This record gives sequence, C-alpha cells and structure tokens, in this order.
Amino acid sequence: NSGGALVNTNGELIGINSAIASQTGSYAGYAFAIPVNLARKILDDLREFGTVKRGVLGVAFPSPSGEEYYLKQQGITPGSVNGVYITNVMDGSAAEAAGLKEGDIIQSIDGLQLNSSAEFSERIARRRPGDVIELGYLRNGKANKVSAKLKDEPEQKAVARGNESLEDTYAKLGITLTPLSAEQKEYYGIQSGMVVSEVKQGGFFDQMGIPKGTVIAYINSKPINSQGDFDASLLSAREGMLQVFSIAPDGSKMIFNISLGT
Repeated sequence: NSGGALVNTNGELIGINSAIASQTGSYAGYAFAIPVNLARKILDDLREFGTVKRGVLGVAFPSPSGEEYYLKQQGITPGSVNGVYITNVMDGSAAEAAGLKEGDIIQSIDGLQLNSSAEFSERIARRRPGDVIELGYLRNGKANKVSAKLKDEPEQKAVARGNESLEDTYAKLGITLTPLSAEQKEYYGIQSGMVVSEVKQGGFFDQMGIPKGTVIAYINSKPINSQGDFDASLLSAREGMLQVFSIAPDGSKMIFNISLGT
C-alpha cells in the first residue's frame, strides 16, 4: 500500500511503498518504493526544520521511457555512453552557476558513476540546499569536472496552480492530445488511451524528453479515453500529483509523475 512499510524477511524496514505498475489499477506484481535511507533523510528534515529540504541542481533530462528515442534524435547510440543527458539548464540554477549546458552528459557525482536518471535524482534528493557536489561530465566528447552548490527548491515549482485555467496548464505541459483509434488500442493491447500528437518546445513533456507518439493510458489509475477525462484528471489533482501510466512509441511501458501543487 502506498505510504506503507516495505520490510525484508527479517522484519527490517528497507523502504516506503510509493506506487504500483499496473494497467488496471490493481496490483500486478510490480511496485515502486522509496529507499529507506532517503525516507530517513526526509524524517530528519521534518524533525529539524519542519519541512523537507531538498537540494536542487536545476537541470532537465529525458524520462526513462523517452530516453532512447531522445538520444537517437541527438545522434547518440543508446547505451554507448553512461550518464544523464541534460536537455535544459534552468535560469538562475546551481547548474547554470556551475557552467553546465544543454547537451552535457553528467556521468558521476562525487566520483561515483551514474548509471541511470533515477540514480541521479535519488543522489540529488539526498542532499540539502547549500551542499557542494562534484560533477563529472562529458562535453563534446571531453571529460570535465566542476563543483556545484545546490540551491533550494523554487517557490513557484508547480506545473499547474489552482488559480490557473486549463489552457495555462496545457501550455505548461506543452502537449496536444488526440484519441486512440480502435486499431491503435488493439496494437498496444489496451482499452483506453490518448496519444500525444504534438510536443511543444519548452513544455514539461519536452524538457523531460517524453516524445510525440507517447500514449497516455491511465492517470492516477483512471482510464483516459477522451480530452474530458484528461481535463478532469488535471482539475481533480490541482494541488497534488498526477501518476501517468504511458506507453512510449517503441511499445515500452513507463510510469512518471507530474507535480501539480507546491
């Protein structure tokens, strides 16, 4: 259950359950959990500060489902280089101050190699604002190192806010959706879904590397069959989180989250 304890056979806490991977909303054998070390850091922050202190580097990178597609678009063979490909550097961020640029590939943090974007996110999440980290990265095939002083999370970090219109929210997401045909549903083996027919530059989907052709099948375990279903999901979670079950153009399945609140 989300928020519940994940324990090993010795009864020791090893994580906090956070989500399941399922096409129907029912448990299907796969689950996701927050590592206990990260959960402990959150607990310590709450006790000491009354809020969670997360260091922010300020870069965007492709989602795991869209990473292979994005790299191919950049002329990079997936798997040929380990690391996290930067698709955007936020203005005024720690990354910008450190001189990182779009197209850099971050390969290590404090000398420890990075093997995935999930590993990168977890290592940054363990740090607090003001912490200094050493980043190893590739630029134009040349290895470099730089120190970056992490900043605090910006106050205005939400994709959508309660006083914004749906048009504003769609502008920030940067997508256009169209219904799946019966043939497409049969091809993907799903009963519901809307396809991302356009990804606009600078939007959330563009920054995360989620490509055109991605199918959005479920949001928060509810099937998405129409524009109305998608709009209703946005409105019902204005100050929360959208958990999106999607299918990439190559058929791989992925869950990603969109934050709609502070």
